[in-house]
Amino acid sequence: MKIRSAVFMVVALLLTGCSNRPPKVFVHDVLLPMTPVKNQGKSEICWAYAMLATIETEHILRGDSVNLSPVYVGRMLEDYKNLTSHRSPLTANDRAMCQTTLNMIGRHGIVGYDVMPDDATPDLPLPKWVFMLGAKYTPLEFAHSVCAPDEYLSLTCWPDSPYYQKVDVPVPDNWEHNRLLNVPLDTLKAHVDRALHHRHPVCWESRGHAMEVVGMAHDEQQRHYYVMKNSWGSDDPYKGLVYMPVSKMWEDMIAIYMTKTAYEQ
Repeated sequence: MKIRSAVFMVVALLLTGCSNRPPKVFVHDVLLPMTPVKNQGKSEICWAYAMLATIETEHILRGDSVNLSPVYVGRMLEDYKNLTSHRSPLTANDRAMCQTTLNMIGRHGIVGYDVMPDDATPDLPLPKWVFMLGAKYTPLEFAHSVCAPDEYLSLTCWPDSPYYQKVDVPVPDNWEHNRLLNVPLDTLKAHVDRALHHRHPVCWESRGHAMEVVGMAHDEQQRHYYVMKNSWGSDDPYKGLVYMPVSKMWEDMIAIYMTKTAYEQ
């Protein structure tokens, strides 16, 4: 689709720069730990990859370790839409908000990446159980152990609507009509920067792509960047990371997600 193609071109330029010179050198001011970079392939579920990556980093920073399956979320979304009235041209490509990831795992649970990896085929049976540290869980029980209900805040900046109230963001990806807390842009920027400095990841969503924000960096000219964990594999000069210029991150931003603890820092 055109939006995805445009975003791909922008991110590709950020990843590689000009082909006749070596990759830019960055100095990390903040860099959070993360699970291995995944690869969404041709799927349109970057929103699931980004949100689950954010949850994974939160767990690492708590001394825990989980590696979750975006493919499982995509399968649950397909089942959900087939059983409801949400099957429409707007949702045929499985595009959604990152909030949809939280909604899906709250309804249907989650499983580990090892049992449903990126290359899981559609005929792979859905797991009925999750085994972790000698314990046995249903996918829903496991989901509640990795992401508590209402643990994450969904934030936006929509100047046409009242601030500090929840707004149904009018974009096609929000076909669930999720309501996000509307915050002034300068305030939202400050919350994101404080969250990162206090070692909390952030999930970022634009009109065409979603990624986890795992840090902040600068280059030799002292230009500043957000460090993003992408979901297009690690076969690039930055091993799956994207260095997003600070201004560009906010140009097309639709939604930001972080834990309530991160927001209150």
